[in-house]
Amino acid sequence: MPSPTSSRRQVRPQATKGATADAGVKAVDAYLKALPKDSRTALSRLRKDIRAAAPKAVELMAWRMPAFRQGKVLVCYAAFKDHCSLFPMSPTQLREFAAELEGFTLTKGTIHFTGEKPIPSALVRKIVASRLAEIEAKQARSRR
Repeated sequence: MPSPTSSRRQVRPQATKGATADAGVKAVDAYLKALPKDSRTALSRLRKDIRAAAPKAVELMAWRMPAFRQGKVLVCYAAFKDHCSLFPMSPTQLREFAAELEGFTLTKGTIHFTGEKPIPSALVRKIVASRLAEIEAKQARSRR
């Protein structure tokens, strides 16, 4: 069994027992409401774009961040002091859309953006569609 500080420890997002999709939406609404206006505006726009790309996805809080789940966690997003981040939950999308993400700060698993320089809506939709396809392909392989 890995120790609590082990980098191999897998931590899964926790959902409240008996939680509903409505509870996830309310939790995300509360998260956004607590943010400064510029971060709230940027993340509300991102949320709308993600929802448009994945209308069947369920909203929840995962790792203390707003997230969308469709089979697995699709994406997470969050506000920080100097930027907002989109977490595609896989490095695949960062590689796939590297050229279109030029000009944004990228880390191993995140895309940093601001209200002044948001991720274009069309690109958000492409990232989410790619992530959905990746999840579906992995699920299809595991059913074999």
